[in-house]
Amino acid sequence: MSASVLMTTPSAAQIQQPTPVIQSSAETDPVAMGWMRGAPPPPDKVVKFEDGSFSRFPQSRWSFAHYRELFPTARVSRGTGTVAPLPYALRMDLDNVTFRVSGLSSTMTWRQAFDAVYGDAVIVLHHGCTVYERYHGATNADTPHIMFSVSKSFSGTLAEMLIANGQLDENAQIMRYIPELASTGFGDATLRQMLDMTTALDYSEDYSDPKAQVVAYAYAAGAAPRPPGYAGPRNVFEFLKTVAKSGEHGSKFAYRTVNTEVLGTLLSRIADKQLPDLLSQAIWSKLGAEHDADFVVDSNGAAVAGGGLNMTLRDAARFGEMMRLNGRFNGQQIIPAQAIASIRRGASQEDFAKAGYTALPNWSYRSQWWLSHNAHGAFTARGIYGQAIYIDPKAEMVIVRFASNPKAANANFDSISLPAYQAIAEQLMKPAVRD
Repeated sequence: MSASVLMTTPSAAQIQQPTPVIQSSAETDPVAMGWMRGAPPPPDKVVKFEDGSFSRFPQSRWSFAHYRELFPTARVSRGTGTVAPLPYALRMDLDNVTFRVSGLSSTMTWRQAFDAVYGDAVIVLHHGCTVYERYHGATNADTPHIMFSVSKSFSGTLAEMLIANGQLDENAQIMRYIPELASTGFGDATLRQMLDMTTALDYSEDYSDPKAQVVAYAYAAGAAPRPPGYAGPRNVFEFLKTVAKSGEHGSKFAYRTVNTEVLGTLLSRIADKQLPDLLSQAIWSKLGAEHDADFVVDSNGAAVAGGGLNMTLRDAARFGEMMRLNGRFNGQQIIPAQAIASIRRGASQEDFAKAGYTALPNWSYRSQWWLSHNAHGAFTARGIYGQAIYIDPKAEMVIVRFASNPKAANANFDSISLPAYQAIAEQLMKPAVRD
């Protein structure tokens, strides 16, 4: 299974370098290591975009919390409303909750799991109250952190909103909305196939292959330093025009970021506003967020929909709580309940299984969300290097985690993350212990 690498796709030169020795979370604390400290910082402590150091571990432990200093971004305004409170009822028992690591006989505590995945921040809401909150390294309550593919779930949710209000037809072909892509691999795919990533495209996200299309996509988006003499596409939309079809749409799940880039263009076109403004108007300004969010943008000023969204931990938790409450939050119905129901219904588990996600048996993918179909009805937004918004309706729980793992694909640490989330859910569902 190829890793779904978005904003930190390495250059061909980086791919060919020896794999570095991986140090522990404590050893790579970005504050202790002194990245970007000083005026100016010492030369060996500078993190840059132009030399690719921003994407290399352990420098990435600093850069994931400082994307606005490395990339051009567009603001997702929180508006002028009051901040929606997140009441506090912190629990001291959660750090010691123990679970079994999937596939192993060993056990781990919740606190140990945070370090094992190189956590930067985590928050747990139960019944809308903050019962756990922790920050590490370069991240604090006011720090916007790159969300990578969690960004996709925001675009998918916006699309479901436009479907619910009749502005989009999920069965229409993409060429109806974006005629310029008619002759590409996207042209005859339906919006539903795009949302659920069952398109058949000649496109690989195998970031270990310097010739994979994901590398060309990263160059076009400005997400990786372009090599000398680069003559390819210089923005995302120009790259989308180069993607061809391979096979028949609708037969199997295949995770490809370019689907979300098409979706971002489509949303902007239908709404007649840039994606950051649409997200602000439709959701963010109604959420009672504490902070503006922001999108990384390409050279055309278009938001990188597939992985460019940055936000603070508590605001991500507010969004997750709204999703748990079927679109209602901060005293209003922000997202139509039918849109949330469509997402939570899930998609074909059979089509999903063909993709070979062995750590996600019986899961599916719908509208840019991952559905577990477990007994709790849990669903999640997932991003590389350990980003997650995990929603457990039965436990009435939301977990948001930021991380800067040295490995990109969630498959490398799902054996820790998923049983850890489940263990916290089960702990929260137990009767309260009273004196």
